[in-house]
Amino acid sequence: MTNTKSIAVLPFVNMSNDKDNEYFCDGITEEIINALTKVDQLKVIARTSSFAFKGKDVDVRDIGSQLGVNTILEGSIKKSQDRVRITAQLIDVEDGTHYWSKRFDRELIDIFDLEDEISLAIAEEVRNNSGHFEIQEHLVEKPTTDINAYQLFLKGRSLQLQWTPQSIKEAISYYDQAIAMDKNYAKAYYANLQCYGLMAMWGYIPYEKGIELAINNLLIAKELDPSLPEYPLSYVGKFFWEEWDFKNAFIHINKVLEINPNHIDGLEAMAELFMALGFFEEALNYANKLLEVDPLSANNHYTLAHIYYYKNQWEKALEAVNYALILNPELELAHHLKCFCLIWLNKRQHFLEFIHNTSLLAEKKLLFELINGEQMEVPAKIIEKWSQRDDKETMLVPYDVFILSNSHHKELAFSRLAEMIDQRRGQIINYRQEPFLQPLHKTKGFDELHRSNLSFSDIKPQTEEEEEKSTSTILSDAQIKSLKEKLLTYFKEEEPYLNQQLSLKFVAEFLGLNTNKMSFLINQAFHTNYNDFVNSYRLNHFKTIAQDPKNSHLTILGLAYDSGFNSKSVFNTYFKKMEGVTPRAWMKASLS
Repeated sequence: MTNTKSIAVLPFVNMSNDKDNEYFCDGITEEIINALTKVDQLKVIARTSSFAFKGKDVDVRDIGSQLGVNTILEGSIKKSQDRVRITAQLIDVEDGTHYWSKRFDRELIDIFDLEDEISLAIAEEVRNNSGHFEIQEHLVEKPTTDINAYQLFLKGRSLQLQWTPQSIKEAISYYDQAIAMDKNYAKAYYANLQCYGLMAMWGYIPYEKGIELAINNLLIAKELDPSLPEYPLSYVGKFFWEEWDFKNAFIHINKVLEINPNHIDGLEAMAELFMALGFFEEALNYANKLLEVDPLSANNHYTLAHIYYYKNQWEKALEAVNYALILNPELELAHHLKCFCLIWLNKRQHFLEFIHNTSLLAEKKLLFELINGEQMEVPAKIIEKWSQRDDKETMLVPYDVFILSNSHHKELAFSRLAEMIDQRRGQIINYRQEPFLQPLHKTKGFDELHRSNLSFSDIKPQTEEEEEKSTSTILSDAQIKSLKEKLLTYFKEEEPYLNQQLSLKFVAEFLGLNTNKMSFLINQAFHTNYNDFVNSYRLNHFKTIAQDPKNSHLTILGLAYDSGFNSKSVFNTYFKKMEGVTPRAWMKASLS
């Protein structure tokens, strides 16, 4: 179901002569997406899903359908020396109408003010077309005073998002250059923190060295700006994955989501935390929130599949993980999860076809037989192979523990599991939920392997009042009634709708309101949005003057413009929506 207050920002097209400016266009697109996510009640599609359409010729109606939005923003950027030109247009997905467009020309030094101006204009126009929601006074804060440092940051960000060891190493270089130009650039320190943390966890730099460098960047960043969501998020990895301190992880994830309720990393972390605790309904709630704002992320569908897997809903898990692999065939964890689903569903032929020419082939086949066949023995040579494995060769998924747990070697399985838990290995953080480890649950000492310091009673469920900020007190019923009469009189006597550039702000100032209250008033008093409210007057005016013989020499479009419409497509679309026929057909019928 499409949310009427929703938008997807497609990647801005690079119109510069220099193709290397692609990073700049992508960076500005992401900044605007991030700014719009701050608007409560506006669904904004995340970068991963919006960028899935980069460079593709896809009808906006199809994009809207895939992403579950009713508005698409598309545009272009031309950067030349010290100036930047950004064009943007909003498209109504349902009918393909371009109901707003604007061109912005600025000096590059004003880029942050420009990002704020564009983001606010987009939010206001979406509200005018879809219904009331609150908009803050500003959506973009200036992260640095040095525009060159900002451009280096964007270069680093474009490399980081490639998520390869080499690209992250290069990203760090650009972040370091940005910091050299502006020692107070908090976001660059936070970016370095994430990069070093990833490199350490992936094993591409010595773990102790990587964590030390990450902490050094954190210590500087938190002194510069602890208000960014990156600050509490930096502690989530430490408490959750490194220490299995679920209570502190929960506290800091909540801090991230308090700053930005739609923060992708925050939503994902909460889903994974609840999964580890076995709170599956809560995990599903956050997984679905993830998919609502980022529906084309393979990782998000993998997360959903994992929850179904732990609930022993194998068919649902298989369906979700299949889609994850369609979105990203290289997602290794999704490959393993599909193997497990096929094992539990006892789909032997499908399983054998799927694992053909893959790694750990012997382990996969052995696990299948242990679950679905008569075999309970594990060949001594494979156990010996595992025992000789270096710690750095730890399997991404612990097939050895799974296999031993379902054989006559449960004591050895328990010993290996206990060792991994002592080391806080991420591969087995969900060990209590893992179906393959079910045979170990009755083993003495299993319950004491790790005790969570976060219980279900510690998680305060949000009430509807907390989830949805009430707007009922913006204007009282008496104020709404009084202002409604004043607005109706104003439109009847002054006919402001004839002004093609009439804005919500202009009408609000006439009534002595701000734009948030003005939008709320129209929504509550007339049960419609601003654009439809104004266009209803324009339509009535058109019908009146169109039937006047003295205007017979004017074209339909000319009459529409005289009625206040400033777009042919908007006029035609709105007319047909309200009258059920085209303007030309209506004219022919009314004048015959």
